[in-house]
Amino acid sequence: MSNIQLTTPPTPRTFGMFNTLGLWTLYKKEVHRFLKVGLQTVVAPVGSTLLFMVVFAVAIGSSRPAINGVDFTLFLAPGLILMALLNNAFANSSSSILVAKVQGNTVDFLMPPLSALELTIAFIAGAITRGIVVAAVTAIALAPFIDLRPSHIWAVVYFGLGSAAMLGMVGLLAGVWAEKFDHLSAVNQFLITPLTFLSGTFYSVTMLPEPIRTISQYNPFFYMIDGFRYGFTGVADGTVMIGVGLILVINIALAAACYWVLRAGWRLKS
Repeated sequence: MSNIQLTTPPTPRTFGMFNTLGLWTLYKKEVHRFLKVGLQTVVAPVGSTLLFMVVFAVAIGSSRPAINGVDFTLFLAPGLILMALLNNAFANSSSSILVAKVQGNTVDFLMPPLSALELTIAFIAGAITRGIVVAAVTAIALAPFIDLRPSHIWAVVYFGLGSAAMLGMVGLLAGVWAEKFDHLSAVNQFLITPLTFLSGTFYSVTMLPEPIRTISQYNPFFYMIDGFRYGFTGVADGTVMIGVGLILVINIALAAACYWVLRAGWRLKS
């Protein structure tokens, strides 16, 4: 008579009200995904930003007067840093979602015991991390040539993190909506890039004629860049506290939209 060994079935894992382990795992996956190709995701954007600085500072910087009492290169640098941050925060979340859809891997984050809130936090945190890493490396690369000492650290932190979160959430929504990479390119070319270039990144909006100057102040990117620049220079074209409130309101609305689409599985479960 053969010996029969009885085994106790594994005890189901419990995660409580909030799956911290799952959230942390997905976040690490998002960070490792862009760090694994750091030459493309970090070094290349920094190189592009430095080229912008060289072109503007060397070609026309010496002939440009100070803007609002701030040297032109110091005025330009924060805008370029934030532009790199915005583009990379958007690229991280949008490409992560779209690649998973194209490869049929959405099950990797839909099947695990992760709620829509946990998915939202993990994807946005990954986008913020990439944006901040690129911005920090860009600032370090510019530091030997420009005095980038913050004048108001709270503004640098608030507008930096708030802007990265905003574009990370826009990227998440774009990735869920898009069906191919051409759709993401359209969002970038017809929405992100125009709003960035028309926000005062390379100039002061006070130099614009009316009604263009007033119209520019309805651009949320203007407040992000103006607030971030204020953090370094102490000078702002607009009202900084309006920018603080506007970013908060937009981010709350975007977070609710991200939560809804992930909870509903819109364009992810079909």
